[in-house]
Amino acid sequence: MSTRHGVIQMIGSEKLMRKKTSTLGAHADGITRLYASLVFHQGVQRERLPVNIFKSLQDAIQKGKKLDPAIADAVATAMRDWATEHGATHYSHWFQPLTGSTAEKHDCFITPDNGHQVLARFSGSELIRGESDASSFPSGGLRATFEARGYTAWDPSSPAFILENENGATLVIPTMFLSWNGDSLDQKTPMLRSLDALNKQALRVLRVLGNHTAERVECTLGVEQEYFLVDKRLAMLRPDLMITGRTLFGAAPPKGQELDDNYFGAIPQRVLTFMTDLEYELIRLGIPIKTRHNEVAPGQYELAPTFETTNLALDHQMLIMQLLRQIAPRHGFMCLLHEKPFKGVNGSGKHNNWSIGTDKGENLLDPGDTEERNLQFLIFCSALCRAVFHYSKLIRLGVASAGNDLRLGAHEAPPAIMSIHLGYDLEQYYHALFGVDEKNTSRKNKNDLRIPLLQNLPRHVGDRNRTSPIAFTGNKFEFRACGANQNSSTLVTIINTCVAESLDFIATRLEKTLKTGTKKASRSSILDLLEEMAKEFAPIIYNGDNYAAQWKEKAKKRKLPDLVSTADCLELLTSKESVTLFEKYSVYTLAELKSRMEILADAYCANISIEASTALKIAQTQILPAVLKYKKQVLDVLNPESEPQKKLASELDKRLDLLLQAVETLRDRLYDHQQKRTLREKTEYYRDYILPAMHALRTVVDSLEQMVDDDLWPLPTYTELLFVH
Repeated sequence: MSTRHGVIQMIGSEKLMRKKTSTLGAHADGITRLYASLVFHQGVQRERLPVNIFKSLQDAIQKGKKLDPAIADAVATAMRDWATEHGATHYSHWFQPLTGSTAEKHDCFITPDNGHQVLARFSGSELIRGESDASSFPSGGLRATFEARGYTAWDPSSPAFILENENGATLVIPTMFLSWNGDSLDQKTPMLRSLDALNKQALRVLRVLGNHTAERVECTLGVEQEYFLVDKRLAMLRPDLMITGRTLFGAAPPKGQELDDNYFGAIPQRVLTFMTDLEYELIRLGIPIKTRHNEVAPGQYELAPTFETTNLALDHQMLIMQLLRQIAPRHGFMCLLHEKPFKGVNGSGKHNNWSIGTDKGENLLDPGDTEERNLQFLIFCSALCRAVFHYSKLIRLGVASAGNDLRLGAHEAPPAIMSIHLGYDLEQYYHALFGVDEKNTSRKNKNDLRIPLLQNLPRHVGDRNRTSPIAFTGNKFEFRACGANQNSSTLVTIINTCVAESLDFIATRLEKTLKTGTKKASRSSILDLLEEMAKEFAPIIYNGDNYAAQWKEKAKKRKLPDLVSTADCLELLTSKESVTLFEKYSVYTLAELKSRMEILADAYCANISIEASTALKIAQTQILPAVLKYKKQVLDVLNPESEPQKKLASELDKRLDLLLQAVETLRDRLYDHQQKRTLREKTEYYRDYILPAMHALRTVVDSLEQMVDDDLWPLPTYTELLFVH
C-alpha cells in the first residue's frame, strides 16, 4: 500500500471519531459580546482617553485633520494599559511591504530600570514611529543594503488590535512603511493618498451639483475571499503544493464541477468546524464576517465580510488571509490561496465590491427616487465608466501576477479584457436620457417623455454577470479580476486615482458652466456632459458573455486591450500617461512607479522560476522512477505474442521518451534564462519559453498518471485532494 493510500485510510478512520468542538457557540453572549473585543476601537478610546484627546484623535480619523503629535503619549499609555490587561507583553508595528503580504517586528513593553526592576513602557514616539531594515524587503532600487533605514508610521484610521497566541498576546498597530527619504515602501501609503485624491475631487463634484453639506467622501469596500482546503497530510506529499501553493501536475478527476452540485451545498462537518473556529477569531478582531458557503469547485469555499471603509477593509482582508493560513492546520487542513491551485476547475478570486459615499451616510452609487438624485447617481456611475475606459490597462495591471494569469479567462474568472456590465435596465436608462432609439439609434429631443423615467430608477438595475471583470450590482461596482492571493490595495489605489481623475474632469467642466452668482450646475449642462461621456466610454460597456469568441472579436474592433500576461503589463507603470496621472494626484512618484515595475517583474520571473525548478525535481526524482518501475512490471509479465500488450509497452515507451525530452527542454531553458539582462527580456523569456516548456512537461506527466499503476504513483491525485475531507 502506498504512503498516500495509508494517509487516506487514516483520514477515514478519524472521520468516524471526530467530535464537535465549536468555539463560537460555546459563549452564551455569542457574537454581541465577542465582537471587536480585541480591538482598540472608538468605544474603548472614548472610555480611556481624556475628552479633548479623544476628540482630537477622532477629528484626525473621521475628518482627515492633521494629527496633533502632542496627544501621542496619552494615546500610547491608554493603548498599553488596555493591551496589558488583555495579556499583551509585546507590541508590533504591522505593515504591508511590497511582498504582497504583511510584516511585523515584536518589541517588549518591559524596559529594565537600573538593572534591578522592569517597567512596562510604551511612549508616544514609539507609537508614532518604528524602525525597520528597509533593504531586506523588495524596494525596486529605492533602498540598498548600505541604505537600510526604513520607518513605520502609525495609521490612526485603522485601530490597533490584539493577536493572541498559545503563550501570550501582542498589541498590533497598523502602520505605513516609508524609506528614510520618504518614499513609500508599502501598499498602504499610496492607497491612503488615493483616498485623499478621491475625496477632494468627489467633493468638488458634489458642490457643483448643489450638495454643500457633505464634508467628506469615503470609499467603501467589501472583499469576498475564495479559498481551497486540502488535507494537510496529503498536501505534504505534494512538493508542488508545499513550495508553490499550486499543483504543477495532476490529471483531471472523473468528476469535477460538471454537475454543479458543490455550489451552496451542505458544508462538510470538518470544514464547518474550521469555519466556526476562524469566525470566532475574526469576530473578536472586529472583522464583520457575514457569509460562508461552498464555492463551485469541490474543496473550494468562500467567506465575505460586510462593507467597511476602504482602509479598514483592506487591513481586514490581509488579516483574513493570515488567519486562514494559521487556523487551517489546527483542523488538519492546508489552506490554498493560490489563484489557480488546480487545473480544469475554478480558480480562486478576491471580488472587490467598491462604492463611494458621503460622511452623511449617502451612497453616491445608489439610484434614488428623484430626478436630482438620479442625475447625481449617473454622474458618479459615469465617472467610473470613463475611468475604466481611459485606464483599462492600468486596472488590468492592478491584478497582474504570474498566478492570476493562470486564472483569468475561464471557470467564472473574467478575461483579461477590461469591460463593464451595467445591466440591461441601466443601459436602457442611458438610452432614454440621451434620446437614442435603440432600434434605429436615431436622435430624439432630450426633453421627450423618456426623461421622467429618471425619477424611478430601480435599486437593482441589472442581472448578475459572472464573466464580467467589472459589474454594477445595484449600489456598487464589483471588480472580479483580483486574485485570491493578492493584496487588493494595488487595485483599489489604481481605481481610486482613475476615478479621481474622471471626477476632476467632470467638476472642471461643470464649474465652467456656472453663471455668476450661481453655485449649482444647470440640468441641461449636466445632461450634455453625461451624453458626451457616455459616447466616449461606450466601447467599454458589454452586457453579454465575456467568454464568447464574438466578444473577443468585438473587443478588438472597439480597440480594447487584451493583456493576457503580466509581462504585457509591466511597462505601463512608467508610461507617460501613468506618471502624469499618479504624480498629478500625489499618489505615486516616478521613483515609486519605477520601483513597483521592477518588483512586479522580479516577482513574476521568480515565481515561474521556482515553479519550473520544482516541476523538474518532481519529474526527475518522483515521476521518472515511478514510470520506470511500472515499465519493469509490464515487461516482466508481457506476452510477446499479444498485440494489445505490445501496443501498451510501445505507448509507455513513447510517453517515457516524451517525459525525458520535456525534462531536458525545461532544464535547458532554465539555464538559458540566466543570459537575459533587461526586465523586459527576462519577463518575455519566461512567458514565451519557460511557461510553454512547463506546460509540455505537465501534459506528458498527466498522461502518464492515467497509465501508471495507482500504487506506484507518488503524488496524491486530484480525486484525493479535492474530495477527501
